[in-house]
Amino acid sequence: MDHTNKIRQIWRLTSLFLFFSIISLAAKAQVRVSGSINDQHGNGISKATIKFKSGKDQLNLSSDSLGNFSIILPKAANYTLTISAIGYSTFSKNYPINGLGDFKLDPIALSPANEELQTVEIIGTNGKKYYGNYSFSATKTATLNKDIPQAISSISKELIADRQAAVLADAVKNVTSVSQSSFYNQFSIRGINQNEEGTIINGMRTRQNYFNQPLTNNLERIEVIKGPASATFSSVDPGGSINLVTKKPLSEDRKEISISGGSFSTVRGALDFTGPLNTEKTLLYRLNLGYEDSKSFRDLQFRKGYIIAPSFSYIPNDKTSLNVEVVMNNSNSRLDRGQPIFGAVAGQTDLNSTPIRFNLGASNDKFNTQDLMLMANFSHKISKGISFNMAYMKQNWNEDLVEHRTNNAFAVDENNHPIRSLAGMIAVQRQQKFATDNISTYLSINAHTFGVEHKMVVGYDRIMNQKLRGGGINTAQGYRLKDGTIAARYDVTKKDLYQFRVVNGVNAPVPNVEHFNLANPSYTLKNLNDYVFSKVEIPPSYYLVNGVYLQDQIKYQQLTLTLGLRQEWYEDYSNYRLSNESKISRHKLLPRLGVTYAVNAHINIYGTYLQGYQPQGNTSSLVIVPPPAGSNFKPLESNLKELGAKSEWLEGNLMVNISLFEINQKNLLMNANDPFDVNRLIERGAQRSRGIEVESSGFIRPNWQFNVGYSYVDAVVTEDNDPLIIGQRVQNTPKHSASLWTRYNLESRALKGIGFGAGLQYSGNKLPLYIRDFTLPGFTIADAAIYYTPAASRVQLAMNINNIFNKTYWVGAQNYLRLFPGTPRNVMFNVTYRI
Repeated sequence: MDHTNKIRQIWRLTSLFLFFSIISLAAKAQVRVSGSINDQHGNGISKATIKFKSGKDQLNLSSDSLGNFSIILPKAANYTLTISAIGYSTFSKNYPINGLGDFKLDPIALSPANEELQTVEIIGTNGKKYYGNYSFSATKTATLNKDIPQAISSISKELIADRQAAVLADAVKNVTSVSQSSFYNQFSIRGINQNEEGTIINGMRTRQNYFNQPLTNNLERIEVIKGPASATFSSVDPGGSINLVTKKPLSEDRKEISISGGSFSTVRGALDFTGPLNTEKTLLYRLNLGYEDSKSFRDLQFRKGYIIAPSFSYIPNDKTSLNVEVVMNNSNSRLDRGQPIFGAVAGQTDLNSTPIRFNLGASNDKFNTQDLMLMANFSHKISKGISFNMAYMKQNWNEDLVEHRTNNAFAVDENNHPIRSLAGMIAVQRQQKFATDNISTYLSINAHTFGVEHKMVVGYDRIMNQKLRGGGINTAQGYRLKDGTIAARYDVTKKDLYQFRVVNGVNAPVPNVEHFNLANPSYTLKNLNDYVFSKVEIPPSYYLVNGVYLQDQIKYQQLTLTLGLRQEWYEDYSNYRLSNESKISRHKLLPRLGVTYAVNAHINIYGTYLQGYQPQGNTSSLVIVPPPAGSNFKPLESNLKELGAKSEWLEGNLMVNISLFEINQKNLLMNANDPFDVNRLIERGAQRSRGIEVESSGFIRPNWQFNVGYSYVDAVVTEDNDPLIIGQRVQNTPKHSASLWTRYNLESRALKGIGFGAGLQYSGNKLPLYIRDFTLPGFTIADAAIYYTPAASRVQLAMNINNIFNKTYWVGAQNYLRLFPGTPRNVMFNVTYRI
């Protein structure tokens, strides 16, 4: 037994010795490597992606907020160290790592990325600034904003993310001269109210959803190109064009998952994956997904929607590139027509007579839309100075609407006097489908002649939009007659023909759709069979634009002259392919003139003159019912005169711009505010808008970024059927507006990873869009955010508090029964994980 125990004891000791020997050898094999990553000024770069690779083994980590990193490698070997960071060129170097103690790398300095601008946008960008410093769409070529003789404001995906701006209205808060007009996808730009034609995607015209703002998950940046841009885009709004630029694939692997939740039962999710699909990095992909399920501070309102946006880029060589992307956007919600208020006496209106949550509508109203879009961009270099470019867009858009809404008037009693506690109502059912098919082809030609540089574009555009047959609108409105039929309006001289009842102690004619009691609101499920509907087929329509254009950016030393001409032919069919088809044909030659002078390496001054042209015919999105047979609305014509200065400082990290402008437009169409025909339009006349804009964006320090702007807009009516309002202020636009957003990341070791954001938005007072009987007050609201990224972590936690002081305000109004209140104080939490 003793012999056996000794053998066991020796075996145990031997095993322990071998175990600790292996541990010791493994510990000696492991090597701790540390270092720091800085910019060219010696400032640490946080969140840089670091990869150590030896054979099949690869270890990944990120730098901390001061740019430092430390890692334990499993063995001594030759490692390839690769470091990448947004806005910097990629660093790669081989290091022989031995097992003799800790290995301290010399500080690694990354140089700013100086990527050559593409001819067309095929690959995503690595910048991490609050603004974009170039545009493809403004001149049909890749051009730095400071070299374009026109004001362009740009909001980057980083600013969108820091503000948790889920929809377009939240994102453009920081754009000078842009004012939200309603809950819809509708804005006033430079004092000019948008039609439904103002949104452009990747430089291509769309039939964008007017009543429902798009999600921002798949957007790289938002460009607001100020003033009429018809020479570039065809028909667009005179105030400016909102160009949504979608995210494109990157040549390096990046993955990001984001989950948000907060006030009003809001839940959002987003996914953004991108990278190469092959080792040669000739085939790239990007996948963006977004989802929202939210209620609202407004009664009855909600939104459920998703966006699916895959994108692929194929770049076989340095001459040829192709990008194809699909965007599928689905939204289920209710259409919010705004807050009604009591009292319609000019100068005595109480905007607080009803709570801002107050809504007119029914519990079974719906507004569902589906939008499917296919886009492609192709570029091929024919020679060193000539490239062929083509962009294509195909879009299908469907709408399914049921709503109960005001007819823009109060109920009347038997003597035709208004009952100000009852809102007149109509019920609407509407279904319609649109199809868009656009193509843009052009040659980009770079040439040098006698010391002069030419950057020419010669192109052809074909823009088609079709309102497909099968759409219809059913409307219930008016008053009930004793014989069971419906009268469009109440005629006090024919009382005996109407049905009457007592409401709130007042004898009143019986409406087709029950009035909404503002004093005692009730939201019930409405039975549409209770109404008498007038049924109208929405006439199928079709418009086609053919345009050819020539543009030359002529540069001689410090002077650049931008000259352009566009000849456009426009065909507009109502009752398309029916027996009563009618057609409107127009053509127009549009000039473009701009001059830029480089005062020095930092400052450019510019001047520009542009003309705008927007037909207002059978298929205009605003014209639900086309003009009477034998007549048509005059085209909206406009022009822009602008002077300004653009500058970049601190090696491109700070931008400061200023512009002075005048825009004139004539032949305006306005809603007539007719309670008996809510779609009737009138030609208003003309208006002039003058103003000044100042904006700045960039880095005060590497850890401190900001975006700030101020605008003054003096917009007045210059011609009108009513001589009393000539010289009066244009409705629905503030004279003064300003915005600020800034983010500061703490650098102290004890507080590393913590950042703060803060913002202000100011808007002056404005008049309602349809009437002039009251004024919406100006407002200032404050927002804030806190961010936390644990050291060497891929996670960011964020909390945004909007409207901190719970200010009651209105972003716009149309009349007494349609006010659009701003969102009260709300909180959003976000978790973002980056790989």
